[in-house]
Formats: sequence, structure tokens, C-alpha cells
Amino acid sequence: MAATDAGKRAMSGAEQAVRAKALALLAGDADLAGMVHGVFDGVPPRTSAPYVSVGGAEGRDWGTKDRAGREVQVMLVLNGVGESADCGAVARIEAAAGGLRGAADGWTVVSVRVMRTRFTFARDGGWRRETIVRCRCLAG
Repeated sequence: MAATDAGKRAMSGAEQAVRAKALALLAGDADLAGMVHGVFDGVPPRTSAPYVSVGGAEGRDWGTKDRAGREVQVMLVLNGVGESADCGAVARIEAAAGGLRGAADGWTVVSVRVMRTRFTFARDGGWRRETIVRCRCLAG
């Protein structure tokens, strides 16, 4: 039973690993940096739009017969102002999502797929474009 508990604790780190990698990829994108005021872990307390935030991550069991794994869905959000979304920044975010594949802090992201997007207007004249990215990860 102790080995099972240790495996569950180790698997919960996949969500953190995917979020950290997404944050690093987005923050390191020079083209995106020229389009937004910053890339943040969660919602920043004081920043004007446009900006990008890496939102929550949900995970569930996923693996193979011989390796533990997690399926992680992470939310990447572009917040803006004005009448329409900045397509250039949206394209950079989706390109960065593709870069999530590979090593991620003790995990290997073996597949990445944009699952859905949602665009909403805010009362203050701003807007929000959410991109949900699914990453399938294997331990080790």
C-alpha cells in the first residue's frame, strides 16, 4: 500500500510540471513578449491588458501497462481590450502549446493537443480567450 501512495504523490506533480513548462515557453517567446505586457502564473494583481496567464491544470490517470502516467489539461489565457482578439498573440500561444512535448521535470509529455478554445467579452470592454491544452504524460 505504501508504494501505491508514493505513486499517487509522484503523479500529482505532472500538473505542476506541465504548468511550469507552459509558463517557461510562453515567457521565453520574444515575439509574444512584444505583443503583451507579460506572461503570468495565474491572474496578476495589477497588470493592464493585453497579458497572458497560465491558469489551472486538471489531471487524471493515464498511462500504459508498464508506466504510470497522467493526462493533464492546462488553461492558457489571453486577456485583452478592444473589439477583437489579437490573432498574432493567439497564434504564438498555440505555437507554444505545441512545444510542450518532451521532458518536463521528471515527466515526458508524449502528446499535446488543443482541446477547445473559448472567447468571451467582459463587462469592462475587455475580452478573454481561453485555450485548453491536453498533455498526455508518462512518468520518468
